[in-house]
Amino acid sequence: MVNYKNNLKILAIIEVIIALLMAIPTIMSVVLKEQEALRGFIAAYVAILLFVAIAFIISHNSKGTTFQRRDGYLIVTLAWVIATAFSAIPLVISGSYENYSGAFFEIMSGFTTTGATVLEQTEHLPRSILFWRAQTNWIGGMGIIVLFVALLPTLGVNTTMLVNAETVGPTKDKLTPKTKNTALILWSIYLGFSVLQTALLRLGGLDLYDAMTITFSTMSTAGFSVKNGSIGSYNSAYIDVVVTLFMLLSATNFALHFKALTGRFSSVLKDGELRAYLGIWSVTTLLITAALAVTKTFPSLGQSLRYGAFQSASIMTTTGFSTTDYLLWPSFAQLLLFLLFFVGGSAGSTGGGIKVIRIATLFKMGRAQMKSRIHPRGVFQVRVGEQTIQRDLQISIATFFGVYIITGLVGSSIISLGGGDLATSISASFLCLGNIGVGFGQVGPTGNFGIFSPALLWFCSLLMLVGRLELFTVYVLFTGHFWRH
Repeated sequence: MVNYKNNLKILAIIEVIIALLMAIPTIMSVVLKEQEALRGFIAAYVAILLFVAIAFIISHNSKGTTFQRRDGYLIVTLAWVIATAFSAIPLVISGSYENYSGAFFEIMSGFTTTGATVLEQTEHLPRSILFWRAQTNWIGGMGIIVLFVALLPTLGVNTTMLVNAETVGPTKDKLTPKTKNTALILWSIYLGFSVLQTALLRLGGLDLYDAMTITFSTMSTAGFSVKNGSIGSYNSAYIDVVVTLFMLLSATNFALHFKALTGRFSSVLKDGELRAYLGIWSVTTLLITAALAVTKTFPSLGQSLRYGAFQSASIMTTTGFSTTDYLLWPSFAQLLLFLLFFVGGSAGSTGGGIKVIRIATLFKMGRAQMKSRIHPRGVFQVRVGEQTIQRDLQISIATFFGVYIITGLVGSSIISLGGGDLATSISASFLCLGNIGVGFGQVGPTGNFGIFSPALLWFCSLLMLVGRLELFTVYVLFTGHFWRH
């Protein structure tokens, strides 16, 4: 039985954390004298206060002793939806967005680290609003629930269930026996990398505002930018290199970062997923660079490498930054970027998509099947690096891949009903599902989602949520089994 009262209390506490984090852009709006933005933040605080007050009144006598797995799925899904609903209020009340549908889409894109936008121009908006927009990237990167677990006592809740319902990837690495300590370590590493990247960007000549907003969107592999031309607006090879490096680091399993920081380098180097991840990016980068060089898309080989490495990292890690309009590149280079839509980052990272470990496992499963055709009585293990993929995990990965592709295709069909062309419909669906943020057609590097109707924006918001929570955390809520006692 779902413990509604206790769940409501937890959701209220999570919203309090979101409100505390919103204090930073609120103070900015005061200092910068952005009155319309301040009005929007105040409206959000009033709405949050009412929600929290009502939630605590209803749940004042709740007990957390009956917390079950289904409570975890419900809390995680609703936490993301409710956080988005309240966090979108400043965007529309300030007049920065035309309607609530667009504002909700934008913040869902932020929290899910998608980075897709309905805005054609961004630089005219209040700086405090853009900062909050980028900050939602950073909050969502490591996860709202992981932040909740890291900061607060358990409140009688099985935190492992909560974290497992939210964290991405087919494997869950517990760095310490206690889930709370694991969450603290993950957020500490995340914060440390964020400080380091901000410092490096400052050395590149950026002011603190630009450096922080870029870091928010890089570390979360999200892709929001305060500039109309994304990272390309800075026209700096140094900035491109720094951002490329941290996109790759952010989409690497954070358990490996922990191992590296604790001196277990041999374990990191032997990781099969890491090898596959870096291998895919390296090969793709070299092929794109070659295509750009042969067609003389850029004046020099160095520039071809710079733009090719950046864009392949941006798409594969599901960050969605751009430094140039890659729709003007040779079709071969564009095809390689599109194929990266179906790779994603590593398990246990801030990257979205299918995940490298799943892709590697599927290839190894195919290889094992071909061997079994030749040797029907043979027993062939599926291994990625030193990790043996057990049969039940193989089935889980194959099921996820099938449901993922079907979801993306159904999404493409629905978006096409709104008048989108083939390239736009397919890439819009899969970029939302994979939390990639930038695609092809009218949602390419120079386009945006403002072309879609409010109804399609709500649908795309659902796709982003489903993709960020890896399908089944959300889908299970729509089954009859979930609601039966």
